[in-house]
Amino acid sequence: MRGKTCLVTGATNGIGYQTALGLARLGARVAIVGRDAGKTRACAERIRAAVPGAGVDPHVADLSAQGEIRRLAGTLRDAYPRLDVLVNNAGAIFDHRTLTVDGIERTWALDHLGYVLLTLELLAPLKASAAAGGKPRIVNVASAAHYRGHIDVDDIEGARRYGAMWAYAQAKLGNVLFTYALARRLRADGITVNALHPGVINTGFAKNTGGLFGTAWSLMRPFLTTPEKGAETSLYVASDPALDGVTGRYFSHSRPKTSSAESRDEAVQERVWALSLAQVGRSV
Repeated sequence: MRGKTCLVTGATNGIGYQTALGLARLGARVAIVGRDAGKTRACAERIRAAVPGAGVDPHVADLSAQGEIRRLAGTLRDAYPRLDVLVNNAGAIFDHRTLTVDGIERTWALDHLGYVLLTLELLAPLKASAAAGGKPRIVNVASAAHYRGHIDVDDIEGARRYGAMWAYAQAKLGNVLFTYALARRLRADGITVNALHPGVINTGFAKNTGGLFGTAWSLMRPFLTTPEKGAETSLYVASDPALDGVTGRYFSHSRPKTSSAESRDEAVQERVWALSLAQVGRSV
C-alpha cells in the first residue's frame, strides 16, 4: 500500500481504528475521520507512535449531518487530489428514535446515508486515482444484521414503527444494496465497490442503547471478537491484491459470501438508490 492514500471513517476506536492502523502498517498514508477533535488527534498520534514515519491525517465531522459531510468532502478533495481507498466504517445503533439536523432518523442518516453522500462527494479523487493507473476501492462496512433487515420504503425512517435493531438492520441492508448499485455504475471507471461483515465485535458499538438490548450486549461483550480480529476483513477487502478488479461482492471472514435475497434484488437496489439520492439532494 506504499504510495496510496486511504480514508477511514469512524476511526477513533474499534474496527475503524484497527483498520487505519493496519493500513498505516502496510505503508499507506491514512486519513482518519472522527466526531471528536481531541479523540481523533489522539488516535492519529497513537498510530504514528505505533508506526514510526506513518502519514496520518485527522479530520473531524459528524457524519450524520449532510452539511458536515459536504464540508469534510471539500477539505478532503483539496487535501487529496487522488484517493485510493475509501473505507466507510462509521456507524452506531440508537435505542430511541431521534432526528438529525436534516430532519432524518439518526440511524438511517448515519449508518446508510452517511456512506452514500460521502462516497458520491469523493468520486472525483477516486476517479483521478483510476485515471492515473491506480485501482481504487470503496469498502462499505455492513453487517450480518442485514439478513434481518427489510426496506420499508413507506416508513424508511421508522415514524410508524421503531426499534433499535430494526433500524440498524435496515440501514445495514441499505449498505449492501448501495454497494451493488454503485458497483454497476462504477465498473467502467475502474473503481471497485464491496461490502463486508466484520464479525460481532467487542467495541463501544451499543453504548447508545439501554433496555434489554443494551443489557444483553453488555453481557455478551466478554465473548465477542476483538477489534483487531474484526478489522481483518476490512483490511483484506481494502488492500489484498487478489481482489484487484473484484467488485459488487459481500465478504465475511475474508471470504466472499452470499448476501440476503432482498439485498440481491436489483429492483430493490434501484429503489433504494433513487430514494437515497433524493434524501441527500443529489441527482448522481
